[in-house]
Amino acid sequence: MPPVEVMKVPAVERALAVLEILSESKRGFSISEMARRLKAPKSSIHLIVTTLERRGYLLKNQQSRRYFIGLKLVSVARLALDSFELRQQAMPFLLPLAAKTGLTVHMAVLEGNEAVLIERIESPGLVKLNTWIGQRMHVNCTALGKALVAFLSDEEFKRTVQTRRLIKHNQNTISSIGKLRGELSRVRALGYAVDDEEEEVGVRCVGAPIFDYTGRTAAALSVAGTTVQIPVNDVERLAKLVQETASRISQELGYGRR
Repeated sequence: MPPVEVMKVPAVERALAVLEILSESKRGFSISEMARRLKAPKSSIHLIVTTLERRGYLLKNQQSRRYFIGLKLVSVARLALDSFELRQQAMPFLLPLAAKTGLTVHMAVLEGNEAVLIERIESPGLVKLNTWIGQRMHVNCTALGKALVAFLSDEEFKRTVQTRRLIKHNQNTISSIGKLRGELSRVRALGYAVDDEEEEVGVRCVGAPIFDYTGRTAAALSVAGTTVQIPVNDVERLAKLVQETASRISQELGYGRR
């Protein structure tokens, strides 16, 4: 039987090789050293390394011209480890929510000033949403994002959200800090957040925060669908189901035991 052909992307392969050899070195490597070790053109390694440096995955010592693993990669690794455990704990609660509502269920955590999707259970129906694990979402226009930042301290909110430009997706998007603060006050009062076609016209989401044993927002979950699947008059019913699920996951994380 002939061997199965494996598809490869050379630039990605080399970028991963660069990260791997740097992760094994305490002294770091220069571009020339990496090119020799990887038996690759210096120009190719230079392009890969400068791109990784610009994105924060590598750091450069200006005196020695050597490169080291950057904090962004450490942050990504930490997020992956944390989210894995959280996903394992949450899954027994997310699956029944998806079955009961017939909608796509999402779970996200806050990374920097964005909501990062760490779990997705697709709707069993014919309508599929264009979302994926690892997707980054803006906090001003998504139910997940609002739920994640609604309970931040004022100092955390200023540092995480207020200093950044709010991206406007359409005419429904909240694009001013004043309006966002008002919306988050409403989220705190109700205990849930709504994305009413604010990120994408025709899509509506209902989300709620998940708290850990310290009382901090550890994650948020939501149900999402089209405006036909989630009519306005059904938001409150879905919000109750989402809140109940979020509360059970919070209890699993130790919330309320202190």
